[in-house]
Amino acid sequence: MPSPPPPWKRWYKLARWQQLRLKVFLRDLYKCQAKDCGKHIADPVCDHIKPHRGDEALFWDEANLQTLCKPCHDRLKQHEEQASLQMRGVWH
Repeated sequence: MPSPPPPWKRWYKLARWQQLRLKVFLRDLYKCQAKDCGKHIADPVCDHIKPHRGDEALFWDEANLQTLCKPCHDRLKQHEEQASLQMRGVWH
């Protein structure tokens, strides 16, 4: 039987999250904040700069959020995850 999803997964469905992400998009003028990108985007991703890992304060911290385009988000997060695996010794 699969384990239930972590409680923080539900935070993404809250109206509070929707309001916060819109505030971030407006703050960033719907412009990708990734270095060397800066594209204006119609369908942005609200990204946690420092992974929250279930830390509620970090999840809701507006200063820890940025607007990214999907390609930059996917590239940056994939890079972070791979670096994290190497630091934990999963890769040899």
